[in-house]
Amino acid sequence: MSNGRNSGGRCVILSNLHRSVCVPIVLAPLFVIAFASRPAAACGHPVAAYEVSEGGVIERPLCGLAGDAERGRAVVAGRRGNCLACHAAPIPEEPFHGTIGPPLHGVGAVFSAGELRLRLVDSTRVNRATVMPPFHRVEGLRGVRRDRAGQPILSAREIEDVIAYLLTLTEDAPADETR
Repeated sequence: MSNGRNSGGRCVILSNLHRSVCVPIVLAPLFVIAFASRPAAACGHPVAAYEVSEGGVIERPLCGLAGDAERGRAVVAGRRGNCLACHAAPIPEEPFHGTIGPPLHGVGAVFSAGELRLRLVDSTRVNRATVMPPFHRVEGLRGVRRDRAGQPILSAREIEDVIAYLLTLTEDAPADETR
């Protein structure tokens, strides 16, 4: 394979990259594994389609993905989700927790996955006056940097991971916790 052209051998065309690439069949699985974790690759586009039911929930997981609680905890604790800027959570290794939003302790015992999904995707559908950003809605927003226009804060995978983590939080905060 030279200059991306087929050298006569059998190849697989991968077009989920910036341009189509001919990859020898033996290397194709490696490329699929390497690029499968890209946020947009989960659905084929950056923003997943979703439907809000009459009960005010998004029942179906975005893109049909199952969340991973460990990855979700990392999103909540890290800068990607930036959840601890506003919320307290049972993540003791992080020294600073916000108090603007409600604590996340026990949230998994209060809300269903569908209710959490709606709050993460577009919290303004629950409370129009919220200061919580829509983590997976891109239309109708103002003040978005040009390089981020059309891109959600969190991918469908990250939304589902955060939901999986939040559903594990079924205990209230300890009485002596001051956060």
